[in-house]
Amino acid sequence: MPRAILLVLDSLGCGGAPDAAAFGDEGADTLGHITAACAHGAAERAGLRSGPLRVPNLDALGLGLACETSTGALPPGFTRNAAAHAIHGCAQEISFGKDTPSGHWEMAGAPLPYRLGAFPDTRPCFPPDLVAALVAEAGLPGILGDRHAPGIAIIEELGEEHVRTGKPIVYTSVDSVLQIAAHEQAFGLERLYETCRIARNIADRWNIGRVIARPFVGANRADFRRTPHRKDFAIPPPRDNLLDRAEEAARPVLSLGKIGDIFRHRATGREIKGDNNHALIDALIAEWPGMPDGGLALINLVDFDTDHGHRRDVAGYAAALEAFDARMPAILATLREDDLLLITADHGNDPTWRGTDHTRENAPIVGLIPGRRGGDVGRRSTFADIGQTIARHLGLAPVATGEAFGLPGS
Repeated sequence: MPRAILLVLDSLGCGGAPDAAAFGDEGADTLGHITAACAHGAAERAGLRSGPLRVPNLDALGLGLACETSTGALPPGFTRNAAAHAIHGCAQEISFGKDTPSGHWEMAGAPLPYRLGAFPDTRPCFPPDLVAALVAEAGLPGILGDRHAPGIAIIEELGEEHVRTGKPIVYTSVDSVLQIAAHEQAFGLERLYETCRIARNIADRWNIGRVIARPFVGANRADFRRTPHRKDFAIPPPRDNLLDRAEEAARPVLSLGKIGDIFRHRATGREIKGDNNHALIDALIAEWPGMPDGGLALINLVDFDTDHGHRRDVAGYAAALEAFDARMPAILATLREDDLLLITADHGNDPTWRGTDHTRENAPIVGLIPGRRGGDVGRRSTFADIGQTIARHLGLAPVATGEAFGLPGS
């Protein structure tokens, strides 16, 4: 019985979203701008990387062709020489958003049917009733922040005051999110999680998609750093998605990274978290050979987004792509001939773009079934086509929406 892996390179958009202008993102192109910067020597860092982007394994799977389908231009350094088994194309998002949950839910075949709430870019930005409820119910001496801000910058700015006063740092972005940063030792990790659970219930009144715990450590602003103990508290995902279908059919499911948080731990099977992309890839390589027939794995590699996209770190993003590409042969070696591997993204986060927020972009689709010929699946009208394709490959009931693209030999 076939198996399938859906691997999400968090934020690796490939430009060209038809409605990008509505989000202020017309012209954004995460992968295209990274490759252009590399080609022009603008993504070099001593001891990290230099020269053109080098991702030969992703190129062989048709990543350059996927970008060309999206934007009409082949990114610098890519070729049109995809391997015979490569599946390639792109997809656009129909959910109104450019964040992690809406992207993942849609690619699992169940787009969010309504628009989530968000907080205005004002100071303060949170409704007084929300702040008052959070302070009272969580027993807080108050909060710091109360505005739109990049996570690293606001921790550096307010971290010392937070440690001194015990007030957590509460902030947001253009996404439907409320983020709470607190020191793991001074405030306490479990207390931070409990504060976020309380905030999750309160934020429901404003239809906010996610509350995120952002723990950090360090003695002062010079060495504050966020830890891998982030936790997302999301609203429930739409019903009849790919994970629901797998659970209904009693199929084994493996969720790697923050997949469990994104889907609110519903139908997410066995969950494994890791400190970084490499740890999660290690887990996939270790677990997949023993995955039973009919099994499904979802993996989110978040470092591209959190460590490089939001920080507008072009060289770091390029190096992370090259590091992932170097792991591709080991991932491919775990596949059986009838396994389906699809690699995609949930949104963009162009590190050359203004601000520090996600960008509304198309997502690349690349992958393969090792024992079959591949081909061009074109430009898909919704991320949901990905979930519908995997459901059909696994012999599951159809997901809520989407049209499966043709997989040769299936």
